[in-house]
Amino acid sequence: MAAALAILLSGCPATMGAGDAGCASYAEARLARPPAETVAEEPPDWANWIADLDDRMTGTCR
Repeated sequence: MAAALAILLSGCPATMGAGDAGCASYAEARLARPPAETVAEEPPDWANWIADLDDRMTGTCR
């Protein structure tokens, strides 16, 4: 599961939010995100939610 989360959390470039304040803010926040490897330390429900949120936001902001 940690490998899948690492893949999900590493695929979005910081430039994804061009032109949209919400996407630009999300891209900026991703730069300060802890390393993907630390997600494995979170309870599974939180790790799944984080991965789902990131996937939705990166999909919306591309």
